[in-house]
Amino acid sequence: MSKKAKVLIVDDDPINRLVLEKTLNVEHDVFLVESGEKALIFVETMQVDLIILDVVMPGLNGYEVLVKLKENPITHAIPVIFISANHSHEDESKGLELGAMDYITKPFSVSIVRVRVRNQLLIKQKNDLLEMLASIDGLTEIPNRRYLDENLSREWQKSKRSGLPLSVILMDIDHFKRYNDYYGHRAGDDCLKKVAHALVGQCERGNDFIARYGGEEFAAVLPEIGKLEAVAFASKLRKAVNSLNIEHTGSINANHITISIGIATTESGKIGAEQTLLEEADIGLYAAKDAGRDRIVAR
Repeated sequence: MSKKAKVLIVDDDPINRLVLEKTLNVEHDVFLVESGEKALIFVETMQVDLIILDVVMPGLNGYEVLVKLKENPITHAIPVIFISANHSHEDESKGLELGAMDYITKPFSVSIVRVRVRNQLLIKQKNDLLEMLASIDGLTEIPNRRYLDENLSREWQKSKRSGLPLSVILMDIDHFKRYNDYYGHRAGDDCLKKVAHALVGQCERGNDFIARYGGEEFAAVLPEIGKLEAVAFASKLRKAVNSLNIEHTGSINANHITISIGIATTESGKIGAEQTLLEEADIGLYAAKDAGRDRIVAR
């Protein structure tokens, strides 16, 4: 793997934690917590690639932790390897039925742990690649609507927990049907690609996210960004598309391709759900069109 995977070890025994850390820290970034409760808090703020989870612990046991991980859309896909002193087939079967990827019994062989961890991370890497390919728009090669919905759901949950703002931007290429009618669909496809890459090129923060929303519409999800910052970012997007200077003879408002933009943010006080955020941004988008296009309206 090109970068070190993040492995979380959850075990109430300090000796087990130490041995597992020494076993894995050469190949991976290893994090340690001593309880199921702390593990659930940890994965809310830190994205990990694999969890090694003790079954028998005070408080929440490993099975209960796994159930909670699977119930959370942010953590449900993290592979879990159970590690336990219980040798019964019933315990192993229960863990696998709950969704664990593997089950290691104590006392464990460090070489076996290394190999099983490596195997699970390779499987995850391949699954992540397949998931990514299924989430990419075939024409523009940027994320598609499916991935947008998943990303917005994750960021909405994070925003609710942290109390930090979340903004959504919806964009529409102005008079795109006229462009297709005048220049042809092949030119239209080329235009969509250029606009998509221009928009993505403005994302400087790692967690800013732009996707094709559908047709000639695009969307941006901006975590921890309030209304004023979202307007400033939208202005950069608008200018980037204008700077492409793609000729559009059929446009009513300009002689080149432009975009109209609507913005919604959780700071407005009237956003009660993630879909409401999209709906408010859509209202802003249509207000921008009604006002003459090639402009920004923030709700």
